[in-house]
Amino acid sequence: MVMLTRREAALLSLTAITSLPSPSSAAMYAGASERGISRVDLLSYVDPELRSFLRTLPPETTVTNEDVKRWRLSPEPSATLADGLRARSIPGLRGAPDVRIFIIGGSDERRRPALLYMHGGGYISGSTAGSWPGLAGLRQIATDHDCVVVSVDYRLAPETPFPGALEDNYAALKWLHANAESLGVDPKRIAVMGESAGGGHAAMLTLTARDRGECPILFQLLIYPMLDDRTGSVKEVAPHIGAFIWTRQPNRFGWSSLLGVSAGSRRVPRNAVPARATKLHGLPPTYIGVGGLDLFVKEDIEFAGRLIDAGVSAELNVAPGAYHGFFFLVPNAAISRQFETSYNSALARAFATAL
Repeated sequence: MVMLTRREAALLSLTAITSLPSPSSAAMYAGASERGISRVDLLSYVDPELRSFLRTLPPETTVTNEDVKRWRLSPEPSATLADGLRARSIPGLRGAPDVRIFIIGGSDERRRPALLYMHGGGYISGSTAGSWPGLAGLRQIATDHDCVVVSVDYRLAPETPFPGALEDNYAALKWLHANAESLGVDPKRIAVMGESAGGGHAAMLTLTARDRGECPILFQLLIYPMLDDRTGSVKEVAPHIGAFIWTRQPNRFGWSSLLGVSAGSRRVPRNAVPARATKLHGLPPTYIGVGGLDLFVKEDIEFAGRLIDAGVSAELNVAPGAYHGFFFLVPNAAISRQFETSYNSALARAFATAL
């Protein structure tokens, strides 16, 4: 069985979303002219160190139910269960199916902090082993922060619309609290983290945990979180925003698949869209990091501002000239190293402050 590196997991996840043969560079930028911006102008917004990767990408494309069916037939990456990595199934909530989780580290007498991780994939794809940071990356997080990491393989849309994945993630949060002692976890130092759709799931989870009042969360670490179904549907963004990696049509498809109604609809299920939550008070301290060219940049900035207005401690990092997923796709770029240092420092401070 194969243990994927962080970059391999990232590229596998990216390939699932943009699964077309490599095109000519002209085809890659075909969508840009429709938005009133030339290829040269579009690249001029990108950090110079991040530009070369874009030449390897397929064109801006669409995602359909047929694509999702094809992804489901593809074999999932396997995980070597060694060196402190354990997999198990835990009971779902309210008669839901069991939930698969991966546990890294812990199980000794010393009480460590814990991180509950939710993978990305646009709400429609991905897994712990097959999405960034992959099991190797999660193991590195556990080592760097001397913490226990629990990652959730939640159910995916459109087969399971909201609130299925939320209930899977909440089941994992409850299990982590209930089993803190046997895992060697300090229940007062449990944080949640996710990137992209995983960041959206983490934000949904903190809203729900606050409302239910059962399982306190110390901190939420949101990496370019997917927070607002209206982006790219009823809320337009500037032409150079969201031009790479994760674009408007996949965003609408992912949200519509999760919600069971069209993205941007007048009404959506409660707590399904964090950006639509009317009350943000009582949420845990939050870190939000996003690239300045990411489709989610405006919704993430607005959410951080609303958290601050609600009295929630919030840190916002906007990486200039950076597109969705930049820091693991081009990890050696200076802006990527700065970004990773920033969010790791925020997590370390959160764990240390709670001692």
